[in-house]
Amino acid sequence: MEVIRIAPRGYCHGVVEAIRLAKRVSAERGATEPIAMLGYLVHNEHVTDELAKSGVRLVDADDRMAGLDQIGSGTVIFTAHGISPAIVATAKARHLNVVDATCSDVTRTHDLIRSLTDDGFHVVYIGKRGHPEPEGATGVAPEHTTLIETVDEVDRLDFPPGTRLAVTCQTTLSLWDTQTIINRLRTRFPDIEVHNEICRATQERQEAAVTAAASVDCVVVVGSPRSSNSVRLVQVVSERAGKPAFLVDTADDLDPAWFGSVRRVGVTSGASTPTQLTRAVIATLEALPGAPTPG
Repeated sequence: MEVIRIAPRGYCHGVVEAIRLAKRVSAERGATEPIAMLGYLVHNEHVTDELAKSGVRLVDADDRMAGLDQIGSGTVIFTAHGISPAIVATAKARHLNVVDATCSDVTRTHDLIRSLTDDGFHVVYIGKRGHPEPEGATGVAPEHTTLIETVDEVDRLDFPPGTRLAVTCQTTLSLWDTQTIINRLRTRFPDIEVHNEICRATQERQEAAVTAAASVDCVVVVGSPRSSNSVRLVQVVSERAGKPAFLVDTADDLDPAWFGSVRRVGVTSGASTPTQLTRAVIATLEALPGAPTPG
């Protein structure tokens, strides 16, 4: 089978920096104090397992403040997705050593929300409920931020007359879904100030996947089901390019039945997917027989 390697794919700069930071902290402090990460550093279990081997314990809880209660001493690492200022303040008050691995793109969004709300705006934040990035971002100014997830929710928004509104978003959403929501917001609130914060890595990977899908029979996305950007890659290939797309965590998840009529398959990977996993998927696909050429 012919495999088309879609680029860019794999680690983004925020993931690289977060992993590098966590490993450095483990090397410097692991022998003298416990180290825990509050949630998955990045949304890939293989990265988490690797960090665990170096002494970084995972503390995973739907409520991160409750998760913080499980860390009694030592160092706490906040994940690449960002964290609520209230949790940072609580950790410092408990005399934990705080290490912030928040992606610089997410930090920029936090700074934007802080600036907007300080200037008197109410922020409509587009994001996935239950994902740690929106939890951290809306925690910057919770009394002045409203989280929405779908275009239908725009029609249910209700603000007092004269409210100054701005919109921003999670960095790993679908480009096209987010623009649809922003367009509806502009229709309902013509004066809303727009700040589309989908990061460059997300944009480039989605655009490349959709473009490449035009010349292949299907696309395989290597990534964790926890990973928002990996899930969005599957979504945009299916919805925007109209091609079958499959999410696999490892090569073991590949089902040969998916490829019975496939001659060319595109492969990409989420921004938190280790390169060796994608290489193994490509090798497995290349070993599969391609569908015969018609005629």
